[in-house]
Amino acid sequence: MASRVISEFAAQEEKRVLSRKPVLAPEHGRYGDHPHQVYDAWPGTDGAPLVILLHGGYWRYDRMHLTPFAAYLNEQGFDVLLPGFRRSGGAGGYPETFDDIARIVDTLAQGRPYVLAGHCSGGHLALWCAARGLLPPGSRWHTRDLPTAVLALAPLTDLAATRRDDLSDGAAVQLLGDDPLFAERLPETDPMTLLRGAGTTGVPTVLLHGAADEEVPLTQFSDYAAVHHDLRTVVLPGTGHYTLIEPGAPGARAVADTLHEMAAAFPTVNGGGGATGAAQRSR
Repeated sequence: MASRVISEFAAQEEKRVLSRKPVLAPEHGRYGDHPHQVYDAWPGTDGAPLVILLHGGYWRYDRMHLTPFAAYLNEQGFDVLLPGFRRSGGAGGYPETFDDIARIVDTLAQGRPYVLAGHCSGGHLALWCAARGLLPPGSRWHTRDLPTAVLALAPLTDLAATRRDDLSDGAAVQLLGDDPLFAERLPETDPMTLLRGAGTTGVPTVLLHGAADEEVPLTQFSDYAAVHHDLRTVVLPGTGHYTLIEPGAPGARAVADTLHEMAAAFPTVNGGGGATGAAQRSR
């Protein structure tokens, strides 16, 4: 396949957003013993809605590029948790990456309602979490304890298409393995495959993307919307892939507005300030 060619607009956007200096979180915690099983926390005021944020990077890269956006969401009134997890090309891939994501959503919210938000491959993982109830009961990741709501930002929705289009130099194969492993593992890990037939995950879900996204093919969004019957889709004109997570940019403001709308539907809860209890948290 020929190398990906992007416009100057997209190249400048990517450089501008990914070159931002990381922001140090005021609190940090652990949800497991592995060095990657950690999270950053930006606590909100009492009653602030909780957002658990899954970073992108094609399942390979760490969370540091998303720390400015996490801090921005905190400034917009959210209690934000940004977890790390074992990743492809190192300690992760199948099954460890999925084990960690399942553990994150099963433990960090500590019974509070929350929006599980993810960008790019983090969006894939968020949509996968919403679909865990569709997994066979014998699956290691099957659960009925699903996220309160999911916001997928320019997500990878279709691992078979991600492999076919060779996005990010074989990222999908690096995550699941090559055939026959890829084909064997796809039904348990691919949001598109899990959704076919069911038509819904039962989790309120919003897919938000820019109309000018040149990183993820737009068909990934439209194809997923075609099989998710109660999905809400938000399309931002003139917006690329990375400005969704660029603090203060119109795309990021639209994300914050959407999160507020989603959190407004939460049941009333007392208190705030993030996850406690099983997750170990420190300043």
